[in-house]
Amino acid sequence: MNPDNDQGYASHVRRALLSTALTTVAALGLQLATAGDASADEPKPMLMFVQIADDLKVDTTVKTLRLVNVGQQTLYFSDRPVRLAGHLRMADYLSEWTRKAGKDNFGSDPPNATLSVYEPGQADNMLAVVEITDPRVEGADLVYSYKLIDGNLPEGGGATSLFIDWIGLSGGVGVGFHGVGVGLRGPGFR
Repeated sequence: MNPDNDQGYASHVRRALLSTALTTVAALGLQLATAGDASADEPKPMLMFVQIADDLKVDTTVKTLRLVNVGQQTLYFSDRPVRLAGHLRMADYLSEWTRKAGKDNFGSDPPNATLSVYEPGQADNMLAVVEITDPRVEGADLVYSYKLIDGNLPEGGGATSLFIDWIGLSGGVGVGFHGVGVGLRGPGFR
C-alpha cells in the first residue's frame, strides 16, 4: 500500500482497523456473558474509543474539529486485566454524552483525546492532545468543540483517527454494558 495515495491509504487503514475490531466480536460475546457474574472484587474494564475519518477540518476561531466522512461505527477496547473490544453505532456512542448513560458520562466529565492526522506530504502523523466536548453529527461528519492541551493542530487535513480517553463500564457503552462495573473514569492524561 502506497501512503502517497492518500484516499486509498485512508480506506486501507479504515478497513484494516474495522476488520480487526470485527474479528474480536465472537470473543467479546463470551466476555460479556461472564461480565454480569463478576464480583465486586474483580477488576473492572476501562474502555477507550477510536473514531476514524477520511479528513479533518479545524476551525480555530470557534474551536471545532470536524471529522469529515467519519466512520459510523466507533471502536472501543480495554486493556488488561479485562480485555474487551467491539464497535458501537454512532447513536449509541453519542448517548454516552448524556445523563441517560449514568452520572459518569462524557457530557459531565469530558474526555481527553489524541488526534492523529496523516497529512499528505508529511513523513509522520501529526499528533495533538485535546479535550473534546459537545459532539454533534452534521451530515456524514462528526463535529466536536475542543480545547488544545498539547501539540499543534494540523494546518491541513488528511486521514484522521481520534483516540478517546477512558470511561468506566457503568458509564455504559451501549446495550449489555450499563450497570456493569463501578463507573469510575480512568487515569488518562489530565
